[in-house]
Amino acid sequence: MTASLSLSQARRIALAAQGLAKVRPTGPVTSRAAGRTFAQLQLVQIDSVNVVARSHFLPFFSRLGNYDPRILQSMAGRSPRKMMEYWAHEASFIRPEHFHDLLVWQKRAWVGAHRLDPAVRQDMEDRILTALAAGRPMTASEVTAKLGHDENPDRDNWGWNWNVVKRVLEHLFEEGRISAATRTAQFERKYTLTSRVMPRVPPPAVDAEASLDRLMDAAAQAHGIGTVRCFSDYFRTPLKAGADSVRRLVKAGRLEPVVVRGWNRETYKHVDARLPRKATGRALLSPFDSLVFERRRLEELFGFHYRIEIYTPAAKRRFGYYVLPFLLREAIVARVDLKADRTSGQLLVRSAFGEMNAPADTAVELAAELRLMATWLGLQDVVVWPVGDLAGVLSEAVAKGDDAPEERVQPGSPLRGEPGTVALVSPVD
Repeated sequence: MTASLSLSQARRIALAAQGLAKVRPTGPVTSRAAGRTFAQLQLVQIDSVNVVARSHFLPFFSRLGNYDPRILQSMAGRSPRKMMEYWAHEASFIRPEHFHDLLVWQKRAWVGAHRLDPAVRQDMEDRILTALAAGRPMTASEVTAKLGHDENPDRDNWGWNWNVVKRVLEHLFEEGRISAATRTAQFERKYTLTSRVMPRVPPPAVDAEASLDRLMDAAAQAHGIGTVRCFSDYFRTPLKAGADSVRRLVKAGRLEPVVVRGWNRETYKHVDARLPRKATGRALLSPFDSLVFERRRLEELFGFHYRIEIYTPAAKRRFGYYVLPFLLREAIVARVDLKADRTSGQLLVRSAFGEMNAPADTAVELAAELRLMATWLGLQDVVVWPVGDLAGVLSEAVAKGDDAPEERVQPGSPLRGEPGTVALVSPVD
């Protein structure tokens, strides 16, 4: 008999699967805790937008609180690596065990190298691979200089000012022959041979169906509950093949069909999914957080309609430029447009809007979360602009400060760049 779940139960399953159902840990955040969080999420999207912090730092803050981001540098930069870069949902940090499966199913020939003359591309591939094999990891500009390549870049290449070297580097990255060893303070990839990034992860025998089943199983674990579209969207694998994979996973006992009352879509729960009695978490969510990847699922689960308005002209934006949803217990109750102003040492709340039926303690809990984020970012103040229906009461809650819930601030290093490492936070224009 197919299990029947309420919407509240579905929400709690989804939040537990994403590590957002419980109050954050109270002690210092260790590398082991960060590793467990990443293993639970399976992937973290990378984006260059740095209005608050680099997007891949925020999901760990949402789940762990005030942590030292150098932990992530260690996870992504030391052997054996727990994270590596590749294409998944978008450009992402992935678990290394997913790399070979993604090679089978990620087909992104969009960088323009496939348009090059085959002889030109092959010559450039050989020269790049020889240069990377002989030395340290290099950025595209460093490889260009190493090869003595002189070229006016193709300015019509989808708006990117990429020369042939960069286009071929990205082609080799897509093919899995080279990888990112780290990133610079300017967020540029430093390329190296993939064999140097993951020497201990042997490729499995090529079996496309088995590869997809592993990816869909991992996506279902990260969702807890969802549809074929939800699971396929997580690693951006084909929908039709995903439906076949779900049928195989159901047959294998990894997924079970369920009914969520009020939904009219075929829904599945992972066999390992947990249903907590209640959700007690609190978190500001990055626009690129994995909980908000699939917008239809987000709206069906939480009644929360969400769009990123970064590319919307300012006059047409409803809520702001870089808007973070605010999760409180098992509901998304508000949204805030944030900016870390590092020159003034302020976390700016440029707008604050409450959702319908937001609970009475929304502003107080959000104020506590904003102060915690400011501490993590190394900022001294939270400043609320008078924009949005929640702004007035939020400003009062921030000002009261001592009356807010305990923030459980943990020792850790605020976000700062260091010579020779990834820039944890760089100035925002």
